[in-house]
Amino acid sequence: MSPSPALRFHPLTPARWDDFTDLFGERGACAGCWCMWWRLKRADFEKGQGALNRRRMKKLVDSGERTGILVYRGKKAVGWCSVAPREKYDTLERSRVLRRIDDEAVWSIVCLFIDKKHRGEGIAVALIEEAVRYAARKKARMVEAYPTVPRKGKLPAISSFMGTPEMFRRAGFSEVARPSEARMIVRRRIGSVAPQGGPNRTSPERRRRVR
Repeated sequence: MSPSPALRFHPLTPARWDDFTDLFGERGACAGCWCMWWRLKRADFEKGQGALNRRRMKKLVDSGERTGILVYRGKKAVGWCSVAPREKYDTLERSRVLRRIDDEAVWSIVCLFIDKKHRGEGIAVALIEEAVRYAARKKARMVEAYPTVPRKGKLPAISSFMGTPEMFRRAGFSEVARPSEARMIVRRRIGSVAPQGGPNRTSPERRRRVR
């Protein structure tokens, strides 16, 4: 389903903090995460689940750090995408599975959260496309993401916070590596649009080289 043309997008700023917290709710989107999963060491994340992670995220937003984009339908925020230079995500940088595949500077999309009342409306794909435009305005040259590969049927919401391969394919991304059975690395170069539909165009030689 195509998203409504009434969707509006805004970077998360201190002035929009209340909209962000309304969207995430008391549980911080999922088990007190507050979008800190990829920003903290695992022990620190677990100790901070809930109020502390919320304060940590608030501190980042108040500092002016670029943390992501909210999407609105009317006056209400209905979705969130965390996108920033990869080096801003400390745990991602330390990940053995999702380690850097080359020395190219990339921006990373690590989280998509859509209000459950608005899932299935194409909002996630619209957010991904806006994240690419946002990164382009910040002089990025490449956007990277790490969608979860469904094993059987549809992923449960708790497992799909990094998106699915189909979402990113529809937004013009192409697979560049398959570091594990469940995880894919996809990229879109700023200013380019990958082929829509049909098989992935990334060559077997390229996939082998970047693993």
